[in-house]
Amino acid sequence: MIELLKHHMDITGKMIGILGLAFKPDSDDVRESRAIPIIEALHREGAKIIVYDPVATNNFRPLFTDISYAEKAMDVLNADAVLIVTEWKEFEDLDYRGKTVIDGRRIDKARKEAAIYEGVCW
Repeated sequence: MIELLKHHMDITGKMIGILGLAFKPDSDDVRESRAIPIIEALHREGAKIIVYDPVATNNFRPLFTDISYAEKAMDVLNADAVLIVTEWKEFEDLDYRGKTVIDGRRIDKARKEAAIYEGVCW
């Protein structure tokens, strides 16, 4: 995901948003979360990070104390780019118009609306 994003922008110093921290939707389990290596890679690249997950935030917060945790998914959409990591139903209702989105969960609305869209599957 990071390499795809770097094809579209220099991420150093940019705010990168992550939607979804849980290993799978409808869970607060973060043990095998794909967000962990993604955040580690973003740190190495010098990006700022804001994240949101509807239920896994409290379990994730101890892992990364130096990133921003959004109260609402919409807050993440204000980032310079958005990475979709967990397939939560509420992510299908967001407004992705004009956004740069790297989508790891095939959120169809993001594909249709984003200004720049790259889709990947784990």
